Amino acid sequence: MADWDLLLTNANIATMRDGAVDYGVIEEAAVAIADGRIAWFGPMRELPRKSVEENRSLAGRWITPALIDCHTHLIFGGDRASEYERRLTGVSYEEIAAEGGGILSTVRATREAEIDSLFEDGLQRLRQLAASGVATVEIKSGYGLDVATELKMLGVARDLGQASAVSVQTSLLAAHTVPPEYTGKPDQYIDLIINEMLPEVVERELADAVDAYCEAFAFDAPQIAKLFRAASKAGLRVKLHADQLSDGGGAELAAHFKALSADHLEYSNETGIRALANAGSTAVLLPGAFLTLRETQLPPLAALRKHGVPIALATDCNPGTSPLCSMPEAMALASRLFSMTPEECLAGATREAARALGLLPSRGTIERGKRADLAIWNINHPRDLSYWMGRNPLQELLIEGISNH
Repeated sequence: MADWDLLLTNANIATMRDGAVDYGVIEEAAVAIADGRIAWFGPMRELPRKSVEENRSLAGRWITPALIDCHTHLIFGGDRASEYERRLTGVSYEEIAAEGGGILSTVRATREAEIDSLFEDGLQRLRQLAASGVATVEIKSGYGLDVATELKMLGVARDLGQASAVSVQTSLLAAHTVPPEYTGKPDQYIDLIINEMLPEVVERELADAVDAYCEAFAFDAPQIAKLFRAASKAGLRVKLHADQLSDGGGAELAAHFKALSADHLEYSNETGIRALANAGSTAVLLPGAFLTLRETQLPPLAALRKHGVPIALATDCNPGTSPLCSMPEAMALASRLFSMTPEECLAGATREAARALGLLPSRGTIERGKRADLAIWNINHPRDLSYWMGRNPLQELLIEGISNH
């Protein structure tokens, strides 16, 4: 039996390891894979003598950790392209919502959608992400807002993980907005999530985390705190859509519960950012939503850097505010809209995205013992991944050492 299953030689590597400078670059390098894990990596001149099942020269191509999309709403019924077009002609979101549009139109379409339809549409989007170099994806519920549909969405997400080589993490986002049946009764809806949805989700192992949306038109901090206490008691980690449209104390709320991540953060204050740093939470920035909504309040990059909060990036793929299915495009947008450096963008799409999902021990960097989730690129340097727009330089995606492209 061979020592290594696959040896990739004559490559350049961006390891993206914690503390590494200049992308953790190793030129004229090799990576060895055994049993789906990284068994060795380093300069070609230091390559040990081992028996190899398959030896492949990459002719100078670049290897990075496979990309990770740590915030998506990948499963939904219908789309909102017509609403997007109307908004561009001057119709306000409030007018569209008053006519029955907005997020509740997606809720109706998702409730009505058959499982097979949700699965096939979700699989198509998942394949698009994989084609851009993504090996791990987080998928949220949140377009059901009732017990049956929230469970349906999470079940489809789990099925996608079984049907695809891409690793799928799931989050219960039932506290996305108040459903029409509970208009004016958000506290009662939170109780429904806690007493009926959460026990089913836990019993059927449908979610890896619980998420919520903290905004004035969704749920306030006390309501979310009640839900997060129940989630923590049930053994689930938490995440939070925080301070996207206003400073509602979301960053501090996320920090209080040691959330895996606080996402959006455009209006977070420095006290909240400092709290995230102390809690070890990751900031997830979502340039697709920022662009689509034509926001002007930039995320607090200076404060995040100052306090050492890890910064992840994600597509926020959803039908209303971020119809984006490419992580390299998210990186390109983040560099232009948020002035993040290309190295920060690649770290945000690999190492810090893994951290935002609690998966850094197993993926997100090129290190011995980690999953052999690797992206092979036709590029001159890793900075190219944030430089180009509308170009997909992916040569091959390996997931646990197996080609997926």
